[in-house]
Amino acid sequence: MKTALFLLPVSLFAQWLDFHTPGIPRTADGKPNLSAPAPKTPDGKPDLTGVWRPEANPYFYDVIQELKDEAIFRPAAEALFLKRVAEFRRDDPQTHCLPRGPSDILFGGQLYRIMQSPAVIGLLYEGGGNYRQIYMDGRKLPRDPNPTWRGYSIGHWEGDTLVVQSAGFNDRTWLDRVGHPHSEELRVTERFRRVDFGHIQFQVTFDDPQTLTRPLTISLKVNYAADTDMLENECNENNTDTGHLSGQETARAKLSPAVLARYAGVYEFRGAAGAGGAGTFFPRTQTVSLVNGQLFMNALPLIPQSETTFETETARIEFVTDARGAVTHLVLTAAGGDNRYDRKR
Repeated sequence: MKTALFLLPVSLFAQWLDFHTPGIPRTADGKPNLSAPAPKTPDGKPDLTGVWRPEANPYFYDVIQELKDEAIFRPAAEALFLKRVAEFRRDDPQTHCLPRGPSDILFGGQLYRIMQSPAVIGLLYEGGGNYRQIYMDGRKLPRDPNPTWRGYSIGHWEGDTLVVQSAGFNDRTWLDRVGHPHSEELRVTERFRRVDFGHIQFQVTFDDPQTLTRPLTISLKVNYAADTDMLENECNENNTDTGHLSGQETARAKLSPAVLARYAGVYEFRGAAGAGGAGTFFPRTQTVSLVNGQLFMNALPLIPQSETTFETETARIEFVTDARGAVTHLVLTAAGGDNRYDRKR
């Protein structure tokens, strides 16, 4: 997949990624004027047409990692989540190049295009060629749908806000990458409000009585992606992951509860600890807790590799101490770089 992208000629990148978006407001120096008034369609509705990018956010990876001390998932759903974590996400649909499902729109690293007409609004996603259709013609959600990967969506306008209701999801997709589940009873409500030319306020609510104790609502900003375009990205072109997914731990250091208890506490993001940093894709606060002899960072178990280093599915955690042995901060290392979190006193 990625090898083919890197072999593309430079002229193709220049043709698409530096494309000068026509017909958009610009400042005197020719830059896109993202604070200009939001455009309208001929019938007076806000026009959402364009290429958009969600702000960097932690929710696509873990929908609840910024919730504090609240058991929002029902016991059976929590047990299924912990099973998936223990198996190191072996059955993650995305790893197997299957659709992400209802969380796709939260992916902060992905562009998507909105195409708007009075009868239907289409969303084209950069990753994997996924798409959605939002019907605006007054139809109702199907009462007994054949469950699909992306569900069925209908929309209507409430003032300047597009309200989208979706149902009919199969239960094979996950709510996030770490493995929180949903059932086929899941209902998703999205609200899009274009506040000016370059910004959308987006809110999504997941409501699933089988897995959630209450509806879960997430809000984030979506920014207009001017002077660029989407590139083809096919997961199955060179997917080499599946053959290496054993679903089992390879190593675990044995640490006493007293050692593990030293690391429990709240850690706040300070900044990149090295060249680059992935902090914007992780929560600003990490809560480390010791539960029944297992160390957790938010909802994720930390697997000890040594007395000070631990691993999750996608990150490495190192706890740093001062001369007296007191923990001062942790360094989270992920694909984007190293990130420092200072321990809150």
